[in-house]
Amino acid sequence: MIAFAAMTPADYPMLQHWLENPPMNEWWGDPDKEMAGIRDKVEGRDKTRPFIFFHEGEPAGYIQYWSVGNEVDSGHGAEAPWLLELPRTAVGVDLSLGRPELLGRGIGTAVLRAFLARLFAEGHETVVIDPDEANSRAIRAYEKVGFREYGRYPHGSGVTVLMTITSERFAEIEG
Repeated sequence: MIAFAAMTPADYPMLQHWLENPPMNEWWGDPDKEMAGIRDKVEGRDKTRPFIFFHEGEPAGYIQYWSVGNEVDSGHGAEAPWLLELPRTAVGVDLSLGRPELLGRGIGTAVLRAFLARLFAEGHETVVIDPDEANSRAIRAYEKVGFREYGRYPHGSGVTVLMTITSERFAEIEG
């Protein structure tokens, strides 16, 4: 039901469309700027790993993971000081459904659960996610998977709710 494929340049038009429309444009920045950053990831200029996720064989959204250590080394601790509080080995995840008709059906929760299983199977021990506090739908989905609030941090347009989950907690929940 859920599958992941590394993003390729062939996915750019679809992702650009998603970034310009709900639900993605509610929580992502300027579509052209975001797309430029994602191109950097796909083309290897950024170490973040981008994927398209599929639901029932159809492209349904975007998910990526990134290293806390790489973000700190790149100087992002100044704009996101909470990075400095986390283990350097932790990875962060960002995801968004690309198609509005999929909202409210539990698909985001299922995608995140499957992606976490993959990350923990690869040996990652801690995963973080950082929704805006106004994004209550996302926060509820993350809590359903087992993320717990770590802290709240002001940013330019609101407050980040930093949430974490460990491989041990995930195993307890899924076991």
